[in-house]
Amino acid sequence: MLSRVASNIYWMARYIERAENTARLVNVNTHLLLDLPKKIRLGWEPIIDISSSRNEFYELYSTADERSVVNFMVTDLKNPSSILSSLNLARENARTIRDIIPREAWEQINELYLQSKSKAATVLTYRHRYDYLRSVILGTQTITGLLAGTMTHDEGYNFLRMGRNLERADMTTRIIDVRSATLLPEMAEDLTPFENLQWVGVLKSLTAYQMYRREVRLRVSRPDVLKFLLQEDRFPRALYHTLLEVESCLHTMPKHEKPLRLVQKLQRVLLRAKPQELKQEKLHEFIDVLQLGLITINDSISKTYF
Repeated sequence: MLSRVASNIYWMARYIERAENTARLVNVNTHLLLDLPKKIRLGWEPIIDISSSRNEFYELYSTADERSVVNFMVTDLKNPSSILSSLNLARENARTIRDIIPREAWEQINELYLQSKSKAATVLTYRHRYDYLRSVILGTQTITGLLAGTMTHDEGYNFLRMGRNLERADMTTRIIDVRSATLLPEMAEDLTPFENLQWVGVLKSLTAYQMYRREVRLRVSRPDVLKFLLQEDRFPRALYHTLLEVESCLHTMPKHEKPLRLVQKLQRVLLRAKPQELKQEKLHEFIDVLQLGLITINDSISKTYF
């Protein structure tokens, strides 16, 4: 397989996963703000922080109000992390490898981009936002299912899996980092239930709420959520599971020694930690270590194969 083809498959998977994750974030934030009392306003700025796009946002918009952030995160092509930008980049990568991936997958990617672009303006209104974001989520999941069910599980599919899981890992750590910092640190007792509601929002951002409840049969709490999202080995969007998936792919690849060693090193760091016991400042430092590890793994895969 040509390194260019491997790179295109890898990044196509990352951009598809990024579009889905961004749609989930905007959707959950919309509902979370409706559920909180009026005196508590988390606002929309944390969404920008999750995507590490604060500087880019304020170059284009003056205030982080709902309309501006939703437009920036969903439809603004000047934002490389917006849903439309991610789908467009996934489409361009898929277009160059149409002879490698199933034709139906290429058609679905193309159709999802065109449909999302034509209906982009509807996301700015509450009435149509849920339907728009839901169509993006279902569209990306359809693509993932098509590729899993119809693409030969060879080296190309391994690059696809690695891209998808590293993107998931990145988003999981970003959501935990930013959301845990913006959750209300000091609240009156009558507002304590809303703290739990915000951790429910963290889980729902990753479609983890029901699986969390199956695993942890207690009320939603910060320590249990952190342990589940970081160290659970069976939930697909938990950080440890994504690292296991990347490790599994690398084992079947040639010249895998360095990236595999880095993946296993990050796994050990993750499993030795007790994230449920970390205070906010220490949790932020720990997340920084994890994100640096993910960047190093990505760079190693790029240098080794692309």
